Amino acid sequence: MPIEVKVPAVGESITSGILGVWNKPDGAYVKSGEPIFEIETDKVTAEVVAESAGQLKHLAKAGDTVQIGQVVASIDEKAKAPAEGSKDKKEASNGSKEKSSRMEASTPVAAAVGRGKNADDLSPAVRYQTEEKGINPASIQGTGKDGRILKGDVLAASVSPARKPTGERTLRKKMTPLRQKIAARLLSAQQDTAHLTTFNEVDLSNIMALRTKFQDRFVKKHEIKLGFMSFFVKAVVHALQTVPAINARLDGEEIVQNNFYDIGVAISTEKGLLVPVLRDADQLSLAGIEKAIATYAKKARDGKITLPDLEGGVFTITNGGVFGSLLSTPILNPPQCGILGMHTIQERPVAISGRVEIRPMMYLALTYDHRLVDGREAVTFLATIKEVAENPAAVLLEV
Repeated sequence: MPIEVKVPAVGESITSGILGVWNKPDGAYVKSGEPIFEIETDKVTAEVVAESAGQLKHLAKAGDTVQIGQVVASIDEKAKAPAEGSKDKKEASNGSKEKSSRMEASTPVAAAVGRGKNADDLSPAVRYQTEEKGINPASIQGTGKDGRILKGDVLAASVSPARKPTGERTLRKKMTPLRQKIAARLLSAQQDTAHLTTFNEVDLSNIMALRTKFQDRFVKKHEIKLGFMSFFVKAVVHALQTVPAINARLDGEEIVQNNFYDIGVAISTEKGLLVPVLRDADQLSLAGIEKAIATYAKKARDGKITLPDLEGGVFTITNGGVFGSLLSTPILNPPQCGILGMHTIQERPVAISGRVEIRPMMYLALTYDHRLVDGREAVTFLATIKEVAENPAAVLLEV
């Protein structure tokens, strides 16, 4: 009897999701542990692998809303594996017939195969993005090893050319579960908190000088670049220790004071904004912070972020400056009562000891829940961030 493939539980509060993409077409022979489909929920995208080898049969279509525990496929363990190097004709024919499948013959991926690009060389994430954005992989110049197409290549290709006229003035498509969840949380944060934003600016001359002086040695020792975010994570930890009122949350009529420093760092993905959490950031070195952020960024790009990665943060940092934002008011990430917004670095004239000098300046924005945090505390917190960022050596030396 064929093995049933069910939608796995991906979190206590998640009851359904969308079958995002089939990594293997109907009728294909799959190996044990091989990814067969992705399930998109309102929090994460999870990859489901085959528990056993055999012939795959689809029982649901890509784009269907499915329930946790629902049977979406079966695997016939008695099916013979295709000979090594031979092409599974049934897989090819079934893949071309199923119009709802991501492997439809008229799709860009299949067209790329006809032009000499092997669809098997595309990762599931890249295949999904090319289908989602309607881009022919054959037209993309890959920047990965041996010309392999990366997700960043697809994103770059999607924003550079103008969309061809289709005769339709509008395009309607369903929001993904993740986008629905983001929308609901943002609206809830605006309605359920007394949010207020205060601003300051920081001179990054000293941080930039440190990075310039020690970058090569840092990379050689830690095999990762020294960025700006690690300094600001350290600054936030120091500020939370200085102003503990911001390291708290409301639970009904009670104030819950946090005595740990799990800092969320917002990461932008093609599917939406995710906020993985750096655990015990107060105990991490600059290198440890940079490596943790890089690991999370890769997991986010590859759709490998899990719920434990996103839960339990006490404070969030978001950096709109990477997209060129000069100034903005970030929205709280409940139940946290504070979020720091970083922005683009811009050379501006500033007064230094009675002289006008050109310095690399960044605007900072702190949004906080005024129910818990008073203005004095918020201003002190942001001033502490500024002090640490402008004098990083003092904090690193603990003087």
